[in-house]
Amino acid sequence: MGISAKVSARISTQLKKYQKVLAAAKQRDIGEADTVTIITDFLSDALGYDKYKEVSSEHAIRGTYVDRVVTVDSKKRFLVEAKAIGVDLKDAHVKQAIDYAANEGVSWVVLSNGAMWRLYNLRFGKPIEKTLVFEIDVLACDVKNDDIISCFGSLSSEGYSKDTLTELLNEKQTSSKYTVAAVLRTDKMVEAIRKEVRRLSGIRLDPEYLSSLIENEIVKRELVDSEEAGAAAAYVRKLQKTAEREKDDVGTKAAVAPPTPPVTEAPPSV
Repeated sequence: MGISAKVSARISTQLKKYQKVLAAAKQRDIGEADTVTIITDFLSDALGYDKYKEVSSEHAIRGTYVDRVVTVDSKKRFLVEAKAIGVDLKDAHVKQAIDYAANEGVSWVVLSNGAMWRLYNLRFGKPIEKTLVFEIDVLACDVKNDDIISCFGSLSSEGYSKDTLTELLNEKQTSSKYTVAAVLRTDKMVEAIRKEVRRLSGIRLDPEYLSSLIENEIVKRELVDSEEAGAAAAYVRKLQKTAEREKDDVGTKAAVAPPTPPVTEAPPSV
């Protein structure tokens, strides 16, 4: 995702500033209300939103509350669920924001305690599914790191768009350890490993044995038995279907393409 040098510089500068602010706040162990104030200031200083016009305070929809809503041109961009800086963030903390988002049709939720920032993407099915797009510890991050700046840049006033966030989501999903583990366990990968083992040693491994070995002995359990693993497996199946469909389309076009007429030389002129 491309963001301007000016926006990148602003984000980097503000990250450095807020590292000091947040370190002091964590040392004082400030409460949730004061943490929300810091988060709101960060949305303004680092991400470029007008905190008086575009960052609204706690809303209630059907009895469900959310701490902050970022709205531009009357359209809600993302929600912010805040916790006190001393609270360790957990996926369960976004449930309240997810309930609110479902009512409002907002697909992006930020969970933050000021120091740690998590961005989730929501898919409104039954049940609602959430995907962790990124997790950044502002206190520990390299303020000049391109990936850090790109992540915050995707949420910034200037860099935000559905396309950039979708691109970021796809990039993070594809490169996650859960997705790589899911790809490693696909039939095609198991067969590729069998062929390579046979090429190197001449030994034929049973495919069921090799598949079981990868899933139970090689890949960590959290990469197989977790909500994230299930989402990654579904994502890989989606990629496989897309690839197969594109392959079939290419084959169909090749089958129906008219034959290329033979090239004939013009008769010599007399």
